[in-house]
Amino acid sequence: MSLLYNTAIFPLLSPHSSSSSSTTTITVRAAVSTPPEQKRRGRKKQLQSLTKQSNSLVSAAEKSLRFAFMEELMDRATNKDVNGVYDVLYDMIAAGLTPGPRSYHGLVVANVLNGDQQGAMQSLRRELSAGLRPLHETLIALVRLFGSKGHAIKGLEILAGMERFNYDIRQAWIILVQELLRNNYFDDANRVFLKGAKGGLRATDELYDRIIQEDCRVGDHSNAIDIVYEMEAAGRMATTFHLNCLLSVQATCGIPEISFTTFEDMEYGEDYMKPDTETYNWVIQAFTRAESYDRVQDVAELLGMMIEHHERLQPNVKTYALLVECFTKYCVVREAIRHFRALKRIDGGMIALYNDGKAGDPLSLYLRALCREGRSFELLEALEAMVKDNQPIPQRAMILNKKYRTLVSAWIEPLHEEAELGHEIDYIARYIAEGGLTGERKRWVPRSGKTPLDPDAIGFIYNHPLESSFKQRCLEESKIYHRKLLKHLQNEGLSVLGDASEYDYVRVVERLKKIIKGPEQNVLKPKAASKMTVSELKEELEAQELPIDGTRNVLYQRVQKARRINRSRGRPLWVPPVEEEEEEVDEELDELISRIKLQEGNTEFWRRRFLGEGVNGNHVQSIDTVPSESEISDELDDVDSDTVEDVAKEGEEDEADEEEVEQTESPDGERVKDKETEAKKPLQMIGVQLLKDTDQLTPKKAKRRSSRVSMENDDDEDWFPLDIFEAFKELRERKAFDVSDMYTLADAWGWTWEKDLKNIPPQKWSQELEVDLAIQIMHKVIELGGTPTVGDCAMILRAAIRAPMPSAFLKILQTTHSLGYKFGSPLYDEVISLCLDLGELDAAVAIVAEMETTGITVPDETLDRVISAKQSPTDSLSDESSSSSSSSSSSSSSSSSSSSSSSSSSSLSS
Repeated sequence: MSLLYNTAIFPLLSPHSSSSSSTTTITVRAAVSTPPEQKRRGRKKQLQSLTKQSNSLVSAAEKSLRFAFMEELMDRATNKDVNGVYDVLYDMIAAGLTPGPRSYHGLVVANVLNGDQQGAMQSLRRELSAGLRPLHETLIALVRLFGSKGHAIKGLEILAGMERFNYDIRQAWIILVQELLRNNYFDDANRVFLKGAKGGLRATDELYDRIIQEDCRVGDHSNAIDIVYEMEAAGRMATTFHLNCLLSVQATCGIPEISFTTFEDMEYGEDYMKPDTETYNWVIQAFTRAESYDRVQDVAELLGMMIEHHERLQPNVKTYALLVECFTKYCVVREAIRHFRALKRIDGGMIALYNDGKAGDPLSLYLRALCREGRSFELLEALEAMVKDNQPIPQRAMILNKKYRTLVSAWIEPLHEEAELGHEIDYIARYIAEGGLTGERKRWVPRSGKTPLDPDAIGFIYNHPLESSFKQRCLEESKIYHRKLLKHLQNEGLSVLGDASEYDYVRVVERLKKIIKGPEQNVLKPKAASKMTVSELKEELEAQELPIDGTRNVLYQRVQKARRINRSRGRPLWVPPVEEEEEEVDEELDELISRIKLQEGNTEFWRRRFLGEGVNGNHVQSIDTVPSESEISDELDDVDSDTVEDVAKEGEEDEADEEEVEQTESPDGERVKDKETEAKKPLQMIGVQLLKDTDQLTPKKAKRRSSRVSMENDDDEDWFPLDIFEAFKELRERKAFDVSDMYTLADAWGWTWEKDLKNIPPQKWSQELEVDLAIQIMHKVIELGGTPTVGDCAMILRAAIRAPMPSAFLKILQTTHSLGYKFGSPLYDEVISLCLDLGELDAAVAIVAEMETTGITVPDETLDRVISAKQSPTDSLSDESSSSSSSSSSSSSSSSSSSSSSSSSSSLSS
């Protein structure tokens, strides 16, 4: 208050009333004899008209002069020319004009526009000392200046002065708070706002929204909720927008129960506070990023509530990104893939999922989760989506596993072996480069706690990743798919196969069982060394590149020592190779199996099926051919066997089950007749099946009680006809349930692509397919800025050699050399020799040319083999000995080696 009232406050005086020059004095002399009354009245009128004319002339001239001065003064004030404003004021005084409140308003505005607080206050003091009352606009300009500079106390003093002048301070108070907010003085803005709100001032709706939003943006939950209470006390209730702002702070506090409490208030509140998509996003984020325990079930419940309101709410980019993050962190990879496919169809979806690497880098976690489970198709799909959104691959996603392989090749078998580079690896140099001497090298230690969380969540600090191979993933997907086919065949009956016979039905069932069971998984264990013959001991030692000379005792001790070393280093023990039998392909059976349509994702089909529509009498199954549910469940449970002992145990259980089935089926013929009559009946609807299952599970006492209750409540309205179709017709007429409520997640959110994807048969594994996928993934990673390791390139090359795929050798080698890697000479020789053995001369020549272009020396023997094969392509492999002898003789002399190199270059150029 000292800023305003250190000088006296003068009353408002008019400049015209204070000047003495504008008043005229009339002297009237009295006489004894007075003139007539008419003469006196005429004189008075004359004088009054003269004075009015003189006053009007003076005021008009003064107004025009003052207007000219004010126009010049305001022009200089808007140009921030304070000295110019002073000059105009001095000119006004020199012209005989007294500066008024508007003149001083221009002086204050000039200082305010310059940001001069002292000058503005000095101008105000000068105005007050002149005895003038400041304008309302002058004080508002000062309030705006102090708010922009963050001087809340001085602004409050100006507000107090406005109250002394009986001005309305609401507008000035709003402007002060807005300026403080605009210039990020949030504490002062909250203090001024709450002080005014408690004093009875009501802010505008825009100010309420903005201050709550800004407080929540900086994490000031306490002030934000106080302002919400003040807003509700002022008569405006908190809406969805305000509660979403509060949720944005509550979602980051690490206690999701607080967010869920606010969500429940919104869910069961009035219409103006119902949750929207942003509300669900904040609550899902709170549960996803909570560090307490597994929260995926809570997220699933939230997801169900959101789907119920799908007509009002639809997910956005943030929703899908958070769901992918949640399901990835809690290892529900199938659901993460579903939501990722929806996310990739939105522009910028990969950028939203990456989230600048925050919250554990969800994009890297998703890529690593796909790699760990061997989902190579989905991994390639994710990389293509990143290319579309121009999202570089994060360095976090390219982390190495324990065998120095990245996601490019970590899913290629063998998983737990390091790649062969063609030369010896200097392990000591690698250990030093990783920081082993300084203690910076990561130590792989077991992880404690938080078991359901993703093992990649903290960057392999606590555990190294355990990948599954692409081959194993293909086998598992095939089992899952054919298990669904078998169950669908059991439910639908013989009509699914079309015009097939019962014999075909039995063949299809047996074929599906065989596929589900998979190849016989007889785990071969190494034979005891004491029971092995000398030839077997030598075979095992030779396979491990160990010496095979010596007596049987020496060989025995050598084998035992090698096995102990392998066990200590975690390596698998050597077992003799077993030739895999090729599966017989029955095209007729495959064609019958292809007739089975699962109808997954076809909501309309299952809606009609639930209502009993489209069910006819063709769904007839023979009791001799159709397996029971118990048999199928037993067989499906017995599929996943890992060891020989488990297989034996399961065989005993199967025999016991068969005996029980024989005992239950053999006793009397009445039961067989009942089953035959049931088999001839049409398939029942799902609802009736569920009702019958519950009736079968209820005990006899409960049935008696229910019968008594039904006898007592015989007049109840909830009766239904005995016929199934009439009962459902009665349900539809009574509107007991709405058919429109029967929908899936894909229907609610418009996932039109999922129906087709679910019905596509799984891809069969092949070495060629694996190599093609690996090459595509490697190229995508390089395009996205990643750098595969030399181990990745070597593993892909080794897989191409196993295939074999000579067409892929050159691509892999060119990519390897472009990354700056080089393999050892034996690996190049093996690739070239394989190309020559397969008759791929062009591939061998291209590889030699690539080696020479890269600067890798090609051995003379390899050159001679390629040249001889190029010159005589019809020669058989028996000529290899002569070519090798000629190459050895040529290598002995330098002239012959130079001639061979020149001839090789000429032949390659030709």
